Amino acid sequence: MKKVVTVVMVVAFALSAGVAMAAKVKCTVDSVDGDKVTMTCKKANKLKAGQKVTVKAAKKKAIEGC
Repeated sequence: MKKVVTVVMVVAFALSAGVAMAAKVKCTVDSVDGDKVTMTCKKANKLKAGQKVTVKAAKKKAIEGC
């Protein structure tokens, strides 16, 4: 029974790891026109037309002084 549970858990982990992998692409925004954003991206060949993506703005680090 333990072997069956172990095999099921390993298969579930392997499948979830494969599904959760996402392409990470760095882009620069060229222009914004209403709802349309034009970007230039490195490794853009990882993306496909019609694919849903999430865009996050880069965080700016605070510069502290004396």
